[in-house]
Amino acid sequence: MNSLHSRLRRYFPEAVKIDAREKARSFVGALLGIFITAVLSQWLIGSDPVLPWLVAPMGASAVLLFAVPASPLAQPWSVLGGNVISALVGVTCAKLIGVPLAAASIAVGAAIAIMFALRCVHPPGGAVALSAALGGPAIAAHGYGFALSPVALNSILLLATAIAYNKLCGRRYPHFATDHANQHRTADARPTERLGVNPEDLDAALAQYNQVLDISRDDLEEILSRTEMHAYQRRFGEVKCGDIMSHDVVKVEFGTELQPAWRLLRQHRIKALPVVNRFNRVIGIVTQYDFIKQSELDEIDGFSDKLRRFLKRTTGTHAEKPEVVGQIMTTAVRTASVNQPIVSLVPMFSDTGLHHLPVVDDNERLVGIVTQSDLVAALYQSRLQQSENQAAGSAAVLRRA
Repeated sequence: MNSLHSRLRRYFPEAVKIDAREKARSFVGALLGIFITAVLSQWLIGSDPVLPWLVAPMGASAVLLFAVPASPLAQPWSVLGGNVISALVGVTCAKLIGVPLAAASIAVGAAIAIMFALRCVHPPGGAVALSAALGGPAIAAHGYGFALSPVALNSILLLATAIAYNKLCGRRYPHFATDHANQHRTADARPTERLGVNPEDLDAALAQYNQVLDISRDDLEEILSRTEMHAYQRRFGEVKCGDIMSHDVVKVEFGTELQPAWRLLRQHRIKALPVVNRFNRVIGIVTQYDFIKQSELDEIDGFSDKLRRFLKRTTGTHAEKPEVVGQIMTTAVRTASVNQPIVSLVPMFSDTGLHHLPVVDDNERLVGIVTQSDLVAALYQSRLQQSENQAAGSAAVLRRA
């Protein structure tokens, strides 16, 4: 009995590792998506007693769009292209092949082949092709128009709902391919790809696996990267940003004039200043590069004169150049939490070009700043401490021997 039970359990997949909130988002999204699609489709198509205004495969599309929006099978081109192309294939098979069983079989097989060729594999497309091939006189009378209405219309409305809903939920949808180019525009790989698993390793493994995975290559790479980070964190301990950050932060406000801000950069020999509001929350960051970019200092000729004119306060009520920090700062600021493990900062510093990262508390107030130098020193110290512990352990073993 136990042996039979064990064999049967192998046929049950593992539980999906998402929390209750994410599950609720999935079924609520599918409910709203089908409802909105049905109402608008019925209004646009009208109440035709013969031709459906909502095709059944949209239910399967809704599962992908709202329950697994990260899947390559759920991306916009996959949904729209897969459904419409499959409908065209199904109608064609129904017209050319007089035997329903043969028409249905060939429609599904041909739809899959064409979806592979056009990079729009979408499982519900097989159901669309089958529905078109076996749809009977109503779909036959409608002909290729069936691919436009209701299939294309249903797909577009469901897609639009999914894009809006997933965005409101904070989900990344659609998923676009990640740019793996080196930010310095050289032939070298990104720093985090020079050790451990790199894109070429992943491509080789996927080619060897030789099966379609319901996960994008970029998402798989991100999972592997996070796994490496967790392993590193387990080996080297949980050093937090609050442990290594500088507490005495040199900062400015939106209305700080350019000359005092530049003076702070030079006086403290730093390259960036967090910009805060009156609640000490970060609203931007200004760097030496921002001054160079705004004052066209990348041209060597007249460097000193250009900088002096740019920093000098304009007299009068109107100015043709920026006058305060808030006019030249970068507003899209990445911050770190005071309790965030420093291991998670490695990709940001190494691959995205960040040099300074403001650190905030649970109330989003600025409490410190972490630099590349802080991170390098902390990782070096962690590695040194681990080596010392290993040496001490080996010495203890030798003494006992």
